[in-house]
Amino acid sequence: MIPLKDDLPTQHFPWVTITLIVANIAVFLHELSLGPQVEQVFFRYGAIPFELMHGIAVGDRPFPIGATVLTSMFVHGGFFHVGGNMLYLWIFGNNIEDVMGHRRFIVFYLLCGAIAAYSHAYIAPDSKLPMVGASGAVSGILGAYLLLFPRAKVLTLVPLFIFIQIIRIPAVFVLGFWIVAQVFNGFLGNQSGIAWFAHIGGFIAGMVLIFFFRKAQPRRRRVLS
Repeated sequence: MIPLKDDLPTQHFPWVTITLIVANIAVFLHELSLGPQVEQVFFRYGAIPFELMHGIAVGDRPFPIGATVLTSMFVHGGFFHVGGNMLYLWIFGNNIEDVMGHRRFIVFYLLCGAIAAYSHAYIAPDSKLPMVGASGAVSGILGAYLLLFPRAKVLTLVPLFIFIQIIRIPAVFVLGFWIVAQVFNGFLGNQSGIAWFAHIGGFIAGMVLIFFFRKAQPRRRRVLS
């Protein structure tokens, strides 16, 4: 299933969400300009589990090791990687930004991404392969969205054998299917080069942190008669 659009309007312009999308695309375009040298970007700015868990750098770092949990969120490994992440960020991020406010949302986003990176590092503490991408941070947004708007309708592309259907599906099914797929692949040990547990960790982080980052709802005023 590929989500295309949800039906929830926003009250405020999602400038943080749009800025994040623009920043990620700009970094990716820079990667394309590097050709074969892009591998150096992955190892220089990606989050390497061995480094995070042992505090020992395996390569040249222009900044502290811990900072890679932030820089890694803006580096992607291909068109589908960046395209998929930005699609999910655009569809679901604007509504979460709306209920949090701009400042809280950026902190929430980066914190979910950091927790996601350490979740992957905890599962593979000796791995020296860099983890890159905004998937962990975006997963946090999905977790928050699932709790806040489970009944929202999501316009979704659903391939059925040789046919393709575009239908509206409740968010609880779209995002529920997504997280079940992550858990299934993670525990099945799918060695596809995807950090499944980063997605799982980010998703759980979003479900927990939303209660701390959501703006307080105004109390309804009672009319006395």
